[in-house]
Amino acid sequence: MPNMSLEKVKMPEQDPQERIKNFEEVAKGYTEEMAIEEANRCLSCKTRPCVAGCPVNIKIPEFISLIAEGKFKEAYLKIKETNSLPAICGRVCPQETQCELLCVRGKKGEPVAIGRLERFAADWYMSHEEPEEHEIKKNGRKVAVVGSGPAGLTCSGDLAKMGFDVTIFEAFHTPGGVLMYGIPEFRLPKELVQKEIDNVRKLGVEIKTNMVIGKSITVDELMEEGYEAIFIGSGAGLPSFMGIPGENLNGVYSANEFLTRINLMKAYLYPQVDTPIKAGKNVAVVGGGNVAMDAARCAKRLGAENVYIVYRRSEAEMPARVEEVHHAKEEGIIFKLLTNPKRILGTEDGWVKGMECIEMKLGEPDASGRRRPVAIEGSEHVLDVDTVIIAIGQSPNPLIKSTTPDLKTHDWGGIIIDEETGATSKPGVYAGGDAVTGAATVILAMGAGKKAASAIAGYLSGNKK
Repeated sequence: MPNMSLEKVKMPEQDPQERIKNFEEVAKGYTEEMAIEEANRCLSCKTRPCVAGCPVNIKIPEFISLIAEGKFKEAYLKIKETNSLPAICGRVCPQETQCELLCVRGKKGEPVAIGRLERFAADWYMSHEEPEEHEIKKNGRKVAVVGSGPAGLTCSGDLAKMGFDVTIFEAFHTPGGVLMYGIPEFRLPKELVQKEIDNVRKLGVEIKTNMVIGKSITVDELMEEGYEAIFIGSGAGLPSFMGIPGENLNGVYSANEFLTRINLMKAYLYPQVDTPIKAGKNVAVVGGGNVAMDAARCAKRLGAENVYIVYRRSEAEMPARVEEVHHAKEEGIIFKLLTNPKRILGTEDGWVKGMECIEMKLGEPDASGRRRPVAIEGSEHVLDVDTVIIAIGQSPNPLIKSTTPDLKTHDWGGIIIDEETGATSKPGVYAGGDAVTGAATVILAMGAGKKAASAIAGYLSGNKK
């Protein structure tokens, strides 16, 4: 029977005062009964507008209908037809600006909780079923994939299923890219990411770690070794800074470095296990995106007494997901909005002792469409902090470009591609994800990897061996 409630079935969560003491997952997921109840809110629209909002074109009404019927395994397999990482997407994909934004139920009330249902189907399958087996007929063609993040894993998995011999080259000692080092444990458990990596390996994909392309080996050298096509999904790991005095002081981190240290040095096991990562007593996180929220919430869990989000616009302009802002507020993160740093103050021995800020007001819209912040003269003040984390964006590392002269890039570092195929200016080389767009979402990176895998298969099928 249809559920005509205007509200989503509420997701069980850890209490805020408890979760700031651990790195366990905040959202606990639906029970079977909850999932069926929420699935019955779907109207199974014939026009399927939600599907148009999904970068990997998941058959949303179909998988939700299967959940409503209690066919959880079938629902998962339906999602897997187009999405290779449903447990991950169900947790970190911004459904509210994609599939759920177009949901008809959202016109009068809340949209169907598509992301929560995707997560439920994936979690149910992982806890009740054995991983699906694939019979793959190899075609003897070699493809290299640079980076083991969402774009690389998706591209590799799709190509492996088509019979290609795929090798992933990962710069870090741990595969997974941003899924493993960038997103905190309380949003995306590392055990879950590892299962997805293991599933890719089971398809026959080889993963070589500690391989920095452009240093360990170049793109041209990979081709000389017999790789007939290459996909570059190396992400955007080069952090941006503000260029203000004091950014070289001890106690100043890029958010990228801070989160990588926490995730790869296992600080998420704190306080059960002591950690070499120290957040300080008073922490300022500069920025208003999801990465800023992640860094602030991690600092709180590592024992910081006061954690501030310093953002130069108002909350309405914040690029972070509404859910992440809501969770940060519940956890006691202090929002210093319409505030911009001018300089970071230091002690005589080179450590952070404060941050001078200035208040802002919103002027006319800039190129991004958001109202431009304008400084209010005479409003300077000092924020008492001993740690500063800069979370204002990141760009692709220039190492691959500098060692591949015929690879065209934008001035800001992103690789230039053909939008339809992901092909770069270098024949046989494709690219996608943050290496092309700059820091974006997991699902967009996956969509790019999927598109490139199809294009690479077409490219190689048209070539003579």
